[in-house]
Parts: sequence; C-alpha cells; structure tokens
Amino acid sequence: MPEITDCLINLNHEYVGVDWIITETVEIGERFDKHLTRRLPEMSRSRLQDLIRDGHATLNGKPAKMGAALKMGDSVAVTVPDVAPVEIKAQDIPLTILYQDTDIVVLDKASGLVVHPADGNPDGTLVNALLHHIHDLSGIGGEMRPGIVHRLDKDTSGCMVVAKNDTAHRRLTEAFSERRISKTYLAVVNGVPKEESGRIQNYIGRHAVDRKRMSILMDGSGKEAVTEWRRLSIHQGCALIQCRLLTGRTHRIRVHMKESLQCPILGDPIYGHPSRQRVHTPRLMLHAWKLAFQHPIHDQPLAFEARLPAEYEPWIAAIPAA
Repeated sequence: MPEITDCLINLNHEYVGVDWIITETVEIGERFDKHLTRRLPEMSRSRLQDLIRDGHATLNGKPAKMGAALKMGDSVAVTVPDVAPVEIKAQDIPLTILYQDTDIVVLDKASGLVVHPADGNPDGTLVNALLHHIHDLSGIGGEMRPGIVHRLDKDTSGCMVVAKNDTAHRRLTEAFSERRISKTYLAVVNGVPKEESGRIQNYIGRHAVDRKRMSILMDGSGKEAVTEWRRLSIHQGCALIQCRLLTGRTHRIRVHMKESLQCPILGDPIYGHPSRQRVHTPRLMLHAWKLAFQHPIHDQPLAFEARLPAEYEPWIAAIPAA
C-alpha cells in the first residue's frame, strides 16, 4: 500500500485530514467508496459514504460519485469537518441493561421507544436515555446516533448492542455486515402458517408506491433477505413464530410474515389490518429475543436473552411440552 502523505491523524478519534496519490496498479478501476473503505479501516463505511455525499471526500480536487473508477495518478483527499453543534438532551428514561463493560452495552429495549432523534421525535429516544446512563459512547454514528450499531423499530422490543468506543463500533458493524451476529426474534402473527417451519429467501426493497413500506421485489432488485422460521404454538387462531435472521434488512420479518406466510404480525400498523386481527394487542408483537456474538475487543463468545413481554404469555403457555 502506498504511503499516506500530508496526514493529520488521531488514532483515538477521527481523521482530521488525509490525502494520497494512487500508485498501485491493483487499485486501477476500483470504486471510489470501496477504495476509501479499504484505505481508511478505522472509519466506518457509512461514515465515509456520508463524507462522499457531502463533498468532503474528493477525487482530483473535486467531489466524486461513490462508484467513480480510479486510475493511476488520481489524487484522493478526505477531510472530516468540524461537527456542527447539536444539542441532544440527556434524559432520565429507564433502561434495562443486560450487560456492560468498557466497550459495549447490551440492553433490552422497550416497545414504543424510538432509537434515535429524528423528525417527529426530537427527544425521548433511546439515545437520550443512553446519554444519561452511559457517559462514554462511540462517536462513529454521528452526533444524532452515538454508539448506535444497529436499530430496532420503535414498537419492537428486545436485545440491542451499543458501542462505547469507535473500535468496538467498527468491529460490531463489520460483524453485522458479515453475518457473524446471531439474532433470534419471536413474533405473534395473525393466522397460522400452513407449514410448521421453513426458510424464506428473496429480495426486499422500498415499496413502489408507499415509500414508508418495504416489499418483496420479484425482479431481483433490492437486497437479499433470508429468514428461517419455526411455529412454536397456536392460541386463538394466531401463531407464535420463532425467526432466525440471516441478513439484516429493514422490516424484513414484518414483510416476510405478511407477504411470504400471508400472516402479518399482530399489532403491525404498516403491514397488518387491525380490523381483521383475531386477537387485539396493545403493541407490535415482535421481540428481539436472543442476541449472540463475539466480543468486539476480547473475542470471547457472548449470548443474551431479553425477558419475554407479558403480552406473549398466552402463546408461551400454549407451547407443547417436549
């Protein structure tokens, strides 16, 4: 790898500025975004993509597209701008912490809690709670999402892992991307699938009409989504389904239950029909039950289980005895 020149770097924080010249023949034709990810491994891919979009990563002195092809002699420069001050209040919102050390926090997120501030949810989020309870969070997610490695929907409860430093954040992000995180969910669906178990594998992308929804795309576009599922019990015509996630896609379980099994999750305001539900529930019946992964720093195996919400008790009681 050629030497990085004119480099200002702080290994404990972020790059302030760095630039270099393409001199390796193996780099010719490489995509701009992939090249930056390879050359700057201390920064997350999403952070680098944001810098490209905002014009802070340049090619030959000019902003470039992510897919721009590199050639010999190209000049690449990356500058991380000062973070605009954003006031996010630390709020004393109760959290159920399952595990904590100097690198990570694993918690049981409550249903109804939004993960990070956004339009319509300026505060009262998990991030606001984290800032009150945890005083050393990774900055990679940006000022609006400190420490956030992955998300759960507002109405989904259960296991989440949060990074307390940038190294843990980057390695956990890589583990999610490389499918080295084991995730098991429990869902109660409206109806009973015909089979007792199965594997759903297809492609999911944004719905063509309703942009708030995701949908299975039969033309092969979108991103691959794989769910292994098993029916655990039946109560009042509704089934408790265990789902093992093999990919991470927005609303993947909700889409698979609705479109592949024809059994939307109870309480789903986007993919379900409340008037057609056999059982009415006060929440979305989706719970991130188990989470297992290698510790991002020490590499020891970790496994966590979030307490089952009270709403699941009728279906848990209906599970046949072994």
